[in-house]
Amino acid sequence: MKLKTVLKVVINCEKCKKDILQAITKLSGIDEIVVDAEKDSLTVVGEVDPIMLAKKIKKNTGKVVDILSVGPPKQPQPPKPPVVPVVEKLLPLPICCSDCQLVDIITFSSYYNDSSCNIL
Repeated sequence: MKLKTVLKVVINCEKCKKDILQAITKLSGIDEIVVDAEKDSLTVVGEVDPIMLAKKIKKNTGKVVDILSVGPPKQPQPPKPPVVPVVEKLLPLPICCSDCQLVDIITFSSYYNDSSCNIL
């Protein structure tokens, strides 16, 4: 039986979004995935266990996951006449956030003198 599962996950940047999608796209039985970064929500439609979704995201990303709702997906409605869309300009997500960013410090020492070079 297909279920529509809505999860609350903090999505701060594109890397967060990519990591979450990589974690759950490996699961079988998923028909549709919708990510809403503004509302920090993830909607999954398919024959997949909601608890397994939450555990998979937690295990692979370390993010806290709350299950907001589980229920049957909405039935498709008959097509409506086309309406001129209103274009809203959404702010793009940053490439990386402070939660995802790791800083490596590499030190090179010269053999001939005592100076060293640090690369952050």
